[in-house]
Amino acid sequence: MPQQPSELNREETPREDESEFVQALAAVERSLAAVKERYTQIQVDRQRQAELGNRREDVRHSLRQNPLPQLKKELREIEQELETIELNLESSLFSWGSLKQPFWQAVRFGGLGILIGWILKSYVG
Repeated sequence: MPQQPSELNREETPREDESEFVQALAAVERSLAAVKERYTQIQVDRQRQAELGNRREDVRHSLRQNPLPQLKKELREIEQELETIELNLESSLFSWGSLKQPFWQAVRFGGLGILIGWILKSYVG
């Protein structure tokens, strides 16, 4: 018996839903992998920051006892690397991409509120 067009549509819908689910699942897996990678990088940066902090204190102590140009240069390099690590760690807590959705929600709902207020004012007044 030939299938009705409505029966054909019902058969395609689960496939489309499954395809969308598979794509969404793949996107979630990619996001999770990115988060894991970032977490590992943060751990490595924190460990390196602690090591450099200890080394910086050692160099400062040595520099007080023996002011050598090599120690001054090493201290500058350590401080520069520490600044770089601090920037990397700060960027893990804050990114402009994380503000994208809240920004557009504020614009949308703020605009909607202004529009509703304007309509109510013209209706009442």
